[in-house]
Amino acid sequence: MAKKAESTLKNMLLSLTLIALVASLALALVNNVTKGPIEKVNQEKIANAVAKVLPAYKEYTIDTVTVETAKGDAKMVRYTAVDEAGQLVGKAIESFDDNGFGGRISAMVGFDAEGNISGYEILASAETPGLGAKADKWFQKDGKGNVIGLNPANDNITVKKDGGQVDAITGSTITSRAFCRLVSTAYNAFNIEKGEQQ
Repeated sequence: MAKKAESTLKNMLLSLTLIALVASLALALVNNVTKGPIEKVNQEKIANAVAKVLPAYKEYTIDTVTVETAKGDAKMVRYTAVDEAGQLVGKAIESFDDNGFGGRISAMVGFDAEGNISGYEILASAETPGLGAKADKWFQKDGKGNVIGLNPANDNITVKKDGGQVDAITGSTITSRAFCRLVSTAYNAFNIEKGEQQ
């Protein structure tokens, strides 16, 4: 019969170290296996969002710009789309606001060449289901708070409660304010010239 290991501090630490090492190796292996497919899904999600929020285009280039926000500078990824002749069709910007009711709301916001909002797609949100989560449809062309076609240079993209012209989601003013701010931040990124920082 095999002798049972004595329950000492040294044996316990050795056992815990061995368990932690095996668990770490297993997690690293799972991470390596899933990393590629997750990245591919994220790239497809972004490409689909760009296609949804911009008018017809031939191709787009990607750059990163720094935009001033209420919480300091933030980096935004920008997709500049051109037509067959190389003329600007519009820009899509991955924008976010950290002050939604459930925290960060991120969206792809599209602008045509003149700066009019051509569309948006919510990329990530932890807003309340049935309330703030309605942002994915509420501000669309057929939604009650329609922002499509508005131009932040000429139109007040804030909720009516704050003197703006956007109808807030019923019961979700905080989410609506965060959405309006992320659109304004995206518009600031739209206006930055390539290579220029605001």
